[in-house]
Amino acid sequence: MFGLDTLGKAVGQLVNGFETNVRQGQQQLEKALGDAGVLDAATLSTITEMSDAYRTMAEDLLLHPLRFAGAELDLARKHAALGYYTLARLVGKHKKPVVEPEADDRRFQAEEWHKHLPFDVLHQAYLINSQAFLNWAAGMEGIPPAGRDQMLFYARHLTSALSPSNFPATNPEVLRITWERKGMNLIDGGRQLIEDLRQNPSLFNVGMTDRSAFEVGRNLATTPGKVVFQNELMQLIQYSPTTETVSKRPLLIVPPWINKYYILDLTARNSFIQWLVNQGQTVFIVSWRNPGPSLRDKGWEDYMELGPLAAMDAVTEATGEDQMNLIGYCIGGTLLGSTLAWLKKKGRNPVASATYLTTLLDFSDPGGIGVFINDHSIRGIEKMLERKGYLDGRAMAFTFNLLRENELFWSFWTNNYLKGQKPAAFDLLYWNTDGTNLPARMHSYYLRQMYLNNRLVKPDSLNLLGESINLSEIDVPSFFLSARQDHIAKWKTTYKGALAHGGDVRFVLSGSGHIAGVINPPYKEKYGYWTNDTLVPDADAWFEKSEHHPGSWWPHWLEWIARFSDGDVPARIPGEGKLPAIEDAPGSYVKVKAAEAVKQ
Repeated sequence: MFGLDTLGKAVGQLVNGFETNVRQGQQQLEKALGDAGVLDAATLSTITEMSDAYRTMAEDLLLHPLRFAGAELDLARKHAALGYYTLARLVGKHKKPVVEPEADDRRFQAEEWHKHLPFDVLHQAYLINSQAFLNWAAGMEGIPPAGRDQMLFYARHLTSALSPSNFPATNPEVLRITWERKGMNLIDGGRQLIEDLRQNPSLFNVGMTDRSAFEVGRNLATTPGKVVFQNELMQLIQYSPTTETVSKRPLLIVPPWINKYYILDLTARNSFIQWLVNQGQTVFIVSWRNPGPSLRDKGWEDYMELGPLAAMDAVTEATGEDQMNLIGYCIGGTLLGSTLAWLKKKGRNPVASATYLTTLLDFSDPGGIGVFINDHSIRGIEKMLERKGYLDGRAMAFTFNLLRENELFWSFWTNNYLKGQKPAAFDLLYWNTDGTNLPARMHSYYLRQMYLNNRLVKPDSLNLLGESINLSEIDVPSFFLSARQDHIAKWKTTYKGALAHGGDVRFVLSGSGHIAGVINPPYKEKYGYWTNDTLVPDADAWFEKSEHHPGSWWPHWLEWIARFSDGDVPARIPGEGKLPAIEDAPGSYVKVKAAEAVKQ
C-alpha cells in the first residue's frame, strides 16, 4: 500500500537529488563570481552557508509536514488571541497583550508602539511570527549541534531584519519624528549614511558613536608613559610611576591584536592600566601594529617571537629583572599560553605568574563566532586572505556586531538613518569601531589550528619555533578571569582551558561580558565575582560551590599577584634605564587606522 512511509521515502529521494544539484550549482556559481571578482571568497562562502541554512528549513517542510502543521496550529491560536485582543481594544476594554518583548529587547519601548492600535497589533504579530519561526527552526530533527547553531543564527538574522522597527512606514516613532521635523530627520539620516559610507570605503559599517569626540592620545589612552622598544609588529610602552616605590617584578600586558590595546586605558577613571600604576606596579604593555598587505606572511610564531618574547627581553633590559608577571587578554592570553608552553620546553623561566583575562585555550565551544567556524567558511576566508594578504579589521568588527545584531546594528540603523539622530559620544563604541587588520598567515593558522581543530589544548599537537608544546607542562602559577555573560569566550569553555593548564591554577568568574566583566573599576561597585579555589572537572559543579563577592575583581587579583611581587624598589622612570625613550605614549602604532594600514 502507498502509505506515509513510502511517500516520505519518495520525498526524501527527491530532496536528496535536489540538494545535490543545488550544491553543484552553488559551487559553479561561487567559482564564476569569484573568478570574475564580483564578490570575494569569504562573502561568497557566507552567502552559501546562509542559503544552505534556508534550504534546510525548506526541506524540513517537505520531510516533516505534520510537525510544521502542528506549529501552524499553535501559530493560528496565538493570532486568534491577538484578534480577540484587537476587538477588546476597539471597544475600549483593557486587555493584557498576547505577547511582550524580551526584557532586553528595546525595539518596541517607545510609547507609540502601544498607544496606537495598528502599531500595537503590528509589533505583537511580528513577535508572534518571529518566535514561532525560531521555535520551529530550533525543533528541526537530525541536525548536528554546529549546523543547528548556524541555522538558528541565520533564522534569527532574518527575523531581526524584517522587524517593523527597521522601516520608516512601519515604525510609529519614526513617523512621529518625520511629521514633527517635516522630513528633515530622513535628510539628516541620509547625510549620516553617506558619511558612514565615506568613512568605510568598500566596507559599510553603521556609525556607532560621534567619531569627532575622541582622539587617541588626547582623551583616550592618556596614561603617561614612553615607548621604549619597537619592532615591525609592536611597540612596547612603559608607564610613568605615580608611587615612590613599586613592586620589584615588573608587569607586562599582552593585549589582543584583534582590537587595539587601549580598551585597558579608555579614560583615566576607567583605566585598568592607570589603576595598576597607582597600585605601585611597573607596567609595560604591547601595542600591536595595524598590519597591511606587506605583513601578510607574519604568522603565529612571528607574533610570539616579536611579541611577548621580544617584550620580555626588553623589559628585562629596561628594569634589570630576570622575572616578571604577565597578563594576557583574549587572543593575547591564547598567545601567552602558547609562549609559556614553549618557554617550558626551552627550559627558560622568565615568568613568575600569568594572568589570563577572558582567554580561550580550549576552543571546543567557540561561542557565537562558532557559526562561522567550519571548513567551507574557512576555505572561503583563506581564498580572500590569499588575494588581499590581510583580513580587514572593519570586517571583523562587523562580524562581532552581528552576534548581537539588534543591539549593535539595527538600533543604530534606526536611530542614525531613520530618526536622523547623531550617535552619542561613547568611548567604548569608538574603540569598538577602531579596528585592526589581521595578517593572512596568522589568521588562517588561528582559525584552523585553534578554532577548527582545537589543537592548542592537545598535548604536543602544535609545533612552534621548533618545539612541540603542551599546556599541561606549564608550572607557572596562573589566574584565570572569565565573565559569566561572555558570548565571545564562554566561561565554561575558558574553564576547560584552565583545567588543561599546568601549575597552580586559580579560576575567578566575573559578572557581565567580555569587556565590562574585565573593565570593572572598584569605584563602580558593579557586577561582582565568584571564587572557588578548588577546581573540579565540571564547571557547573565549580560554580555551585563558589562564593559570590560584590564589586570589582581587581582588588582580589591584586592580593593574589602580591605574592609574586618580590618586594619593593624605588620607582622606575621610563627611558632612564638601558632602553631610551623613543616617543611619548600611546605611541604611533596605535593611531594607525585599519583603512590607512592597507596603504602602507
